[in-house]
Amino acid sequence: MTFCVFALLVGLAGALRAAPADEISTKVPQARAILDAWQAKDPEAVQKKLHIVYWTPSDREPSPRYAERLGAILENIRDFYSKEMRRLGFGPRTIRLDYGDDGKMKVHLVKGRQPYSHYEVQSGGEIRNECLTTLRAAGIDPERETIVIFCNMSNWDPAKRTISQNSPYYASGSNRQGTAWQVDSPILDLDSLAAKEPRVKDGQYGDISIGRYNSIFIGGVCHELGHALSLPHNKQRPDEQEAFGTALMGSGNRSYGEDLRGEGKGSFLTLAHGLRLASHPIFCGSGKGIDLPANAVVDEVKIHNLGQSFTLSGRVTANPPAYAVIGYMDPEGGGDYDATTCTAIPDGEGRFTLEANALAAGKAGVLRLVVCQANGAANSFASATSRIIYPYKVAKNGHVDLSAVQAQLELVPLINALDGSADEVGAALSKIESGGADPVVLETARVLAESARFQAGPAPAQAEGELCHLPDAAMKSSRVGYGRFTPNRLPEGMLFICESKLFPRGLYAHARSSHVWDLGGKWQSLSGHAGFPDVRRGGSCVFVVLADGKELWRSPKTEPGSLRPFKVDVSGVQSLELRVEDAGDGISSDWGCWFDPQLRR
Repeated sequence: MTFCVFALLVGLAGALRAAPADEISTKVPQARAILDAWQAKDPEAVQKKLHIVYWTPSDREPSPRYAERLGAILENIRDFYSKEMRRLGFGPRTIRLDYGDDGKMKVHLVKGRQPYSHYEVQSGGEIRNECLTTLRAAGIDPERETIVIFCNMSNWDPAKRTISQNSPYYASGSNRQGTAWQVDSPILDLDSLAAKEPRVKDGQYGDISIGRYNSIFIGGVCHELGHALSLPHNKQRPDEQEAFGTALMGSGNRSYGEDLRGEGKGSFLTLAHGLRLASHPIFCGSGKGIDLPANAVVDEVKIHNLGQSFTLSGRVTANPPAYAVIGYMDPEGGGDYDATTCTAIPDGEGRFTLEANALAAGKAGVLRLVVCQANGAANSFASATSRIIYPYKVAKNGHVDLSAVQAQLELVPLINALDGSADEVGAALSKIESGGADPVVLETARVLAESARFQAGPAPAQAEGELCHLPDAAMKSSRVGYGRFTPNRLPEGMLFICESKLFPRGLYAHARSSHVWDLGGKWQSLSGHAGFPDVRRGGSCVFVVLADGKELWRSPKTEPGSLRPFKVDVSGVQSLELRVEDAGDGISSDWGCWFDPQLRR
């Protein structure tokens, strides 16, 4: 790299990187200009509100003062969102609560059909179903509103001052509807949030002050409500932590109100999530286009490596218009709790530039893009179909490796052509072949092109040569737990990339799956890797290699971000099976893959 080019990139990084306050004062007015202009034309005002349910098992009476306590807690949470949205420059936008003629917050009481012993943490769906009749009788459509269900599933012993809970505690939602499940207890009380004494013993958090207990569980209400309003997890960047504290959608549920006790800075909303909430109908009072789906398309993507950070620029087209692009920088491990954020506002032509600069050293990661549209819709970054999930790797010294994402960008035109004609596939492949691609990218392109009209080679028992790529060989049988299996292909346009390493070949093996080959006793060793493609989140699998029914290798429980190498002796083996099992928690999101499994003589 010449000095002039290096200086230009460093200058670009400096121009993009700004203190949190400067970032807010620059970007929020630009976002509001797009958002407000669209909502002002043919406006459709709505008065969306949160609807609160208190659910209790058939053998339990509601906890004392539940309506009074929950009313005060929800008003405090409303004021938190209001304060944070004002700080971010969005004005008086916050949640709206539903009040009765007596001026008190409405709480819909629902008695469960079963006793306490029947329900557990996973009972959220059943509990919600038991609430539907009451909600509909009150004129509330649960499929078009945001619901918060407080479950009377805690166990408080005032003599021993011990408490435990066995309640659903999670949430999900969009701009159209959402549900959050919470737990209530007699000691969940806003008046105790600032108290350092007395102490309580919580079944999960141990010996803590009554104030810490309420930080965790009132903060939990605020955090889960964020999910019901469509917010994913995210962690604060170092500059945000220094300025504001702990991000609500990271571990901010545990720091909520700790500033009242002098124990920290408390919780805050990141700019990324303030931008998302700004168009939510509950916050902005606009129902315009509420039923229009997210339809943003990102193209013309370019990546520039700045050493210890990188920029991603592109063009977004959307209708309703896009007013913000959010990047979630998600390192391997930790689910998505440790994802930091960066933001950009599209210009008049839809062009934007993000800088990913809060990266975890020594880890692979992915940059996930979310496009916010003026009607409150936002694309889901759980899907790879929109090609807006970008893998990278960071060395221990902080330097970024973008080879995997560069490969992905080179291969996207070919991936898009795979379901088209043979001429379209050939043209896309020719462009890669003539463009001086990296050998691994070139091999991947050729394998992908062949997968469009896949024809299996001979079974390993009949194959010649010293090497046999199992994805290319004829199988005795194959099955996957979700979707359709095609050798060397993944659904949704994904590539066989794990820990930012691109593999030209692979086997899609969503749990529970099985792939079996006839080896005829003619091979000596089997090697390869197992794991999840980088672009997937959630799920957990166990990978198993069996020879003539005997287990040769079993992986530990494997989650996204872990690449498991294996090499086993298959001398004399007649039948080989690669099996993927769920890890004991069901098969949801269990997108297991075998990366380039191969036999050698």
